[in-house]
Amino acid sequence: MKDTILYGDCRETLQQFAASGIRARMCVTSPPYYGLRDYGNEDAQIGLEESPEEFIQQLVEVFRGVRDCLTDDGTLWVNIGDSYYNYRSGKGQALPKQSMASSNQDLPQIKNPRRGNKLKGLKDKDLIGIPWMLAFALRADGWYLRQDMIWSKPNPMPESVRDRCTKSHEYIFLLSKSKRYYFDVESIKEPTVDGASMKRKKSVWTVQPKPYKGAHCAVYPRELIEPAILAGSEAGDIILDPFMGSGTTAAVAKSMDRHYIGCELHRDYSELILQRLDEVAERRLEAPATPLSHFL
Repeated sequence: MKDTILYGDCRETLQQFAASGIRARMCVTSPPYYGLRDYGNEDAQIGLEESPEEFIQQLVEVFRGVRDCLTDDGTLWVNIGDSYYNYRSGKGQALPKQSMASSNQDLPQIKNPRRGNKLKGLKDKDLIGIPWMLAFALRADGWYLRQDMIWSKPNPMPESVRDRCTKSHEYIFLLSKSKRYYFDVESIKEPTVDGASMKRKKSVWTVQPKPYKGAHCAVYPRELIEPAILAGSEAGDIILDPFMGSGTTAAVAKSMDRHYIGCELHRDYSELILQRLDEVAERRLEAPATPLSHFL
């Protein structure tokens, strides 16, 4: 079960993977953000729950399945952004507003299905704190919460709101299945300013978001997850992504001599995913082996 896409609800397909007896060395993924968009009206999709707590509980269930699919020394790397809460008085609509830059940031596409009921504990314009809600919930469920990395975006999309700073970061959480886990700190060392030596990679990762011409609307850049895959796995290992989307994790894994297992709810993305994987295969045939220094 290597280099395989499992279509369907990831809470079910992860059980299939776990039953195979094969284990992934790590998981790198970016779940749907709370309240951002409707990906196709399937009942199984995650992100449109009536409250942040329900959203977090669904993700805890997913990552509980991920844990069963990892080696004992495996790690989980999760990229996730935050959301703002907006209650439109008199209209009976509770709407999560996204902090990630997008053209419809202040008028989200997805309306919370809860009608006429303001969510308990949230005031209009509150930052919900989705990333840390998830991190603490995963820790409570048995994961070791090891570190928060900041994805710093040097040139973020402008925002129309005028009573706070422009959002220019997201979180990447590093969690482990066990107290002792695989982490190759040497593989992601960076040059010092003078270039004379190498230094430990720091927890702020500056990566420019990049547009993707494909049909999928939520793609993280490959440069964001290359260090994670280098540090969390070795050549030949399997990299798991329960929210495969456009296939970035799988494409990066293959380009770095790893294998992938991806779970995806929407079969409509299959052509996009396979196209990206074919592009990786073609580049590898046309070019000599890429040295690891390329990824540092």
